[in-house]
Amino acid sequence: MTLKQVQGILIVIINRNLPGELKVANIKSAKKRAVQSETHRKHNVGLKSTYRTYIKKVEALTIANKKEEAVKAFKEAIPIIDQMVSKGILHKNKAARHKSRLSNKIKKLK
Repeated sequence: MTLKQVQGILIVIINRNLPGELKVANIKSAKKRAVQSETHRKHNVGLKSTYRTYIKKVEALTIANKKEEAVKAFKEAIPIIDQMVSKGILHKNKAARHKSRLSNKIKKLK
């Protein structure tokens, strides 16, 4: 935080991190931890994207009214969703909700 005076008015400027910019502490272990957490964050973003893609595939097939293909995609998506739960990317209740809603959409197809 810095103070700046413009035309007799005191302005407080707060330094904020830009997206992707690391704000690192002075202690060596804190610096290391910041780098580790950024690495883990990037890895987790990729995993989240993967499970979302599988869910979108199933939803797209249910909208297109293709039951057999939707069932196959659903069977592929279930283990991926369960993996995300075991890795801590997804909460078990959220995973159960996704699986339940997808299966209900598939059951409604003719």
